[in-house]
Amino acid sequence: MNENAVGKIAKRLRRAAMTIAVSGLVTATAVHANPSNNVVLVPPTDLPVLARQSGEAMLLSDALDGRTFLYIEQNEGSRLAILDVTDPGHIKGAGSVQLDASGPFDFISPVGNQGELVRFRQGDENAVLDLRKRIPSLKAVQGLTLTGEVTRLGNDGFTVSGRAPELQKAWDYQVVDTANSRALNQVFDVPQVREELTKADTGTTFLLTEKGLYVIRRPAIESVHQVLAISSN
Repeated sequence: MNENAVGKIAKRLRRAAMTIAVSGLVTATAVHANPSNNVVLVPPTDLPVLARQSGEAMLLSDALDGRTFLYIEQNEGSRLAILDVTDPGHIKGAGSVQLDASGPFDFISPVGNQGELVRFRQGDENAVLDLRKRIPSLKAVQGLTLTGEVTRLGNDGFTVSGRAPELQKAWDYQVVDTANSRALNQVFDVPQVREELTKADTGTTFLLTEKGLYVIRRPAIESVHQVLAISSN
């Protein structure tokens, strides 16, 4: 048997072993985990200090080094709290930055690989939040006066219409764990949610409220993500 054939067989065996490992992990989690462990609601009091106060808006961004950061706009747009949410089970505070902002703003659309278009809620101003450096900063977009719907042109640019944007609202949420269909009694209340974001690879959902940040974790998906991440290295 030649070396190419041996290499192909070894590669197939590794793939098969990984498939079995992932399948077994999902099955074991589904069978042995308690219903409350399939959906875990983490309140602000169990998160870093930066996550325990009211926020205006938030942004999920993947850094070039593979980490994922959650940026939370606080204090009427004057402060940007930064959380490292790469591992939902160990969310860490990564500092905060004072911004030269005229008031609260919303995150609108990515700009390039490490930037975000923001729109101030009062007045007709837009800016770009530059995330390329260690300390994020706001930069004005000269000549941009429209504040309507934004359409991305890939990473090359974007268009802005003249349609008026909708006002931000807050809603009450209830989180329901349906892992155990015989006991549908795992319901968690999260009041006055201003914004919701989801980190797809780990299934983590972030809920920004007047009282701080709530995190909905899904440990089974996190475990599968960890296995796949290890196998790809």
